[in-house]
Amino acid sequence: MPIPSPDTPIETRWEGRFITVKQQGTWEYVSRSRGIHAAVILAIDEDADGRHVILVEQYRVPLKVRCLELPAGLVGDDVSGEAAEIAAERELEEETGYRAANWRVVGEFYSSPGMVSESFTLLHATGLIKVGDGGGVDGEDITVHRVALDKIEDFVAAKRAEGCGIDVRIATLLVGGLIARP
Repeated sequence: MPIPSPDTPIETRWEGRFITVKQQGTWEYVSRSRGIHAAVILAIDEDADGRHVILVEQYRVPLKVRCLELPAGLVGDDVSGEAAEIAAERELEEETGYRAANWRVVGEFYSSPGMVSESFTLLHATGLIKVGDGGGVDGEDITVHRVALDKIEDFVAAKRAEGCGIDVRIATLLVGGLIARP
């Protein structure tokens, strides 16, 4: 497929509350409406039993299965100009029932750049304190998992065998690049 020149007009083919389908030349793609993006949280809990990661599992309509993921949520969905760090704090507590004392922005990443213009800010959360049950809001039906990092490969394999979808961001746990750093 040819790369369109930068001055090729972008046409909106369809727009909903959260996504917009666009076309530039012959290239079709999806973007988030209203300029919103996501905050994704790599939450690491340390105690006498070792290091654990907090994961969430929830049903995802496009996949028609429950999916194992890092906690995440939309930035600027309800509040224009919201910072990724504020959204991450809110989403971590809503989805998992944890608060973090320490936050580090890892950077901005793209989910599937050949089809979707959506980006997400990855944040590393440590110093976790359990303050509630989590589970999400408005019927999200989120299951929270606290998984020992030295058992993550077996846990992911077991969830996959159950038919659970595995979000690509889980790969960061399997290769260990981000969690090896303090």
